[in-house]
Amino acid sequence: MVLFDALERQIVAALQLDPRCPWRKMAAVLGEAERTVARRGSQLLESGAVAVVGIRPKPSVVLVEMRCTPGTVRAAVHALSLRPDTTFVYTTTGTGDCVAEVLTEPSRMGEVLSDELPSTIGLRDSTSYPVLRYFRTIRGWRPEVLSGDKVEALRSALTQDSGALVPRQELSRQDNELVDALCADGRMSFEALGRRVGVSEATARRRSEWLLTNSQVQLRAIVEPASFGLGVEALLWIRASPQHVEHVGRSLAELPTVRYAAAIAGNYQIMADVTVEDMAALYRFITTSEWAQNAAGVDVSILLDARKRGGRVMRQPS
Repeated sequence: MVLFDALERQIVAALQLDPRCPWRKMAAVLGEAERTVARRGSQLLESGAVAVVGIRPKPSVVLVEMRCTPGTVRAAVHALSLRPDTTFVYTTTGTGDCVAEVLTEPSRMGEVLSDELPSTIGLRDSTSYPVLRYFRTIRGWRPEVLSGDKVEALRSALTQDSGALVPRQELSRQDNELVDALCADGRMSFEALGRRVGVSEATARRRSEWLLTNSQVQLRAIVEPASFGLGVEALLWIRASPQHVEHVGRSLAELPTVRYAAAIAGNYQIMADVTVEDMAALYRFITTSEWAQNAAGVDVSILLDARKRGGRVMRQPS
């Protein structure tokens, strides 16, 4: 696992705020030499320690917690990670062996849950939790690395974490090709996008900015939290009375500890993904945080392995 140094942490934090931020602007805000920032940032991207990728959002999202027959968890997680409709696939402790987020169309939800996922290798049974709304998605995660003035200088209106489930829009062939290109490489230049799609650089810029503004593609910087020194990641399955769900969710979304938080349907009302330094910090987060005062109960699953993050299959250690 790569552990970022001080400059690398700042570069990654800048990419989380604006995945397409030019090296020149980033260097100016960070107060570093442009050549140094461009070199170190390019090295991080080329090594895979950080990746800027896109997600094509869908109007229906469901979290699926799966339980597998003994000895099949790795195979099941691998199969889930290869599905184009999964954004993250985690191996966890607790009552479930793995958890995945699935993005799909409303018309396909029944087929996915009733036919496709049950045929996953090794699957014994599963529980599905439709997402009602997001309080924070992975692209809204901001570790406390940069000062407030630097955050404001780097923040981009094109990559805001709205938290909304995005309705599907009919896109042209060229727009779909732009979305595919940005999903593969969120930092591809407008010139390269134009060549790939067969339009001018100006058209590629205009259409890409429209697609980003209207959340037809959502960019995010994908990184392992452990690279920031956050060695423990956990999924919190939170129960809350109806009148407290919104308050708990909003409170969680304000914390840099929280990578993801969503209101869900089922036996739990909220699922949150949190990252902390160690188990003692996790204990304090669960027992002393303000949001916990309005939670009726919390089940905790420790993340053992992330096979897929942000739609990207993660490299496995050799």
